[in-house]
Formats: sequence, C-alpha cells, structure tokens
Amino acid sequence: MASLTINGEEHELKVPGEMPLLWALRDVVQLTGTKFGCGISECGACTVHVDGEATRSCVTPVSAVDGKKVTTIEAMADDATGKRVQQAWLDLGVAQCGYCQGGQIMAATALLKENPEPDEEQIREAMNGNLCRCGTYNRIMAAIKRASGGEEKA
Repeated sequence: MASLTINGEEHELKVPGEMPLLWALRDVVQLTGTKFGCGISECGACTVHVDGEATRSCVTPVSAVDGKKVTTIEAMADDATGKRVQQAWLDLGVAQCGYCQGGQIMAATALLKENPEPDEEQIREAMNGNLCRCGTYNRIMAAIKRASGGEEKA
C-alpha cells in the first residue's frame, strides 16, 4: 500500500511496492496521459513530476514515491508554467503523432520551473533522452524558448 498525492488528490494505492508508477497511474488511477514508450527509462514518454522533479515513471516503483506528490500531464493546464508550455506547443504546432509529447511537456515544464530562462544548451541538456520519433526537436526547442519568453516570435 502506498499513499500518494496525485495531481493534488490523495490516493491510497493497494498495489505491490515494486509496481512501476506508470502502471499505477494508468491502470489503477486511470490517468492515461502518461504513456509507455520503452520501459527502460530511455525515451521519456512516461515522464511525470515527483515532488517537482522530472521522473521516468516506467522504472520508478510505487514504493519509491510513497508519501510524495506526483504530477501528471493531466494537471498541466492548471499549472501556470505547464499552461505556458502547452500553449507554446499549440502555437508552434510541435506535435505530429503526439505520442511522446506528454513526456516532452512534463520535462520542459520541470526545466522552466527550475530555470525560467534557459539557454539552448541548457534546454538540450534537460531534454536529452526525451525521444521524438517524428523528429520535432527544432519545434520543441522553439516552443520551450517561447514558453520561457526567450523568443516571442519563434
């Protein structure tokens, strides 16, 4: 059993402690915005925030987040930074297939909360390992710059 605050709501999860957080979120809590990509923490599709830090939920056991605050893509519209990131994504048409974009937005939001005005190298470093099979990396970079206020007309 684990006690988590997920998107501001308390949850008592009766699941094995070794269950990956990803599956607890998707299968138990029914928050399906967090996606399964690789299962080995290599692609970033499963990125959520745990106590504000970008975390790969596919390899994070529920027992490791007991008592912590978990935020998923479903809560980004209620977060000022997340809302800016999502709007930049829409304004610049970042998504193609969209599968990885929840994880991309979660990683970008965590970056901007930690560093509101990152330079290109800091963006690349923070987003390293978040894979996009459609190759929208240039638009992702432009959207993060826009959300940070670094490029109003990216």
